[in-house]
Amino acid sequence: MTVESEYNPDADRIMSVALGPQHPGAGHFRIQLWLDGDYVVKAEPDPGYVHRGEEKMSEYRNYIQNVPHLERPVILDSCGILFPYALAVDELMNNKIPRRGQYLQVIMAEINRIVSHMYFIAIYGIFVGHTTMITWAMGDRDFWIDTCDWFEKRMDEYEKIFFKNPIFLERSEGIGVLTKEDAIRLGATGTVLRASGVKHDIRRDEPYSAYPAFDFEVPSLTAGDCWARAYVALLEMRESVKIIRQAFKTIPPGPVRLKLGPQPRVPAGEVYARTEAARGEMSYHLISDGTPRPYRLKIGVPSFKNMIMIRELLKGVHVGDIPPVYWSQNFWPVEGDR
Repeated sequence: MTVESEYNPDADRIMSVALGPQHPGAGHFRIQLWLDGDYVVKAEPDPGYVHRGEEKMSEYRNYIQNVPHLERPVILDSCGILFPYALAVDELMNNKIPRRGQYLQVIMAEINRIVSHMYFIAIYGIFVGHTTMITWAMGDRDFWIDTCDWFEKRMDEYEKIFFKNPIFLERSEGIGVLTKEDAIRLGATGTVLRASGVKHDIRRDEPYSAYPAFDFEVPSLTAGDCWARAYVALLEMRESVKIIRQAFKTIPPGPVRLKLGPQPRVPAGEVYARTEAARGEMSYHLISDGTPRPYRLKIGVPSFKNMIMIRELLKGVHVGDIPPVYWSQNFWPVEGDR
């Protein structure tokens, strides 16, 4: 069925336009839109412009050589995309990571979660015409490391200047609502899922590394709108600071790493590992044939999972509401394309 016949009675009322792929705010990505005046009647995500062949590339490099390039799809959350890869390889090799090393894994993962969420909120400021937010958050990302006291106060300022700002409230409250039922049905993950009332977080529901040692909440809201999806990210940063404080306070002494050769042989086998990255569930399906290189590697990224929500949430919105709805999915095209 064509768009014109689907949305008739007046086929000539429907105009087809493309948003992107000339970098529409977050990487090279296109959304094909069908408009009836100022309203979106259909939206179709069109990914693939920044596909890098990460999965196939991994079959031609050994397990150590894969580390630098596997972080490329989402460099602002490099620990998030590498963490499940390390867990998968460690499981196949039956590696016992030193406890101090596990604590450092958690610290780095939470630091990356914070700086990734700060990027998300910063760019959101541009999308809704709030330039102060991007200048603050972008600058604070460089200043943040080892400054938990300062950053907690800074997040209070974010809340006042951005989340309670009339501009942002007008552009985000009640816009692009994703119900709890639709979030589950469509397979949402990360902040998108939790903003619709689902308290699901791999760190708590399937704990890994040192996460069982830490006390933290899984923030969630029920509104399911653009504002909720952004505010959940702020709440999560507060919890990340809480985890980092606990980790620094209780980190045990001892070694931090295992000594492996430059081309370790991973025993033959098959494993699936997943973690809670900044944007949501990140997973690897890894098959080893006993050689120094993976036989097959499949990456499951949160951006690809959340991309389908763009199709659903843009239906019926004004053209002017496309930017806040699109960016509220915390969608990163390079991560989605891999």
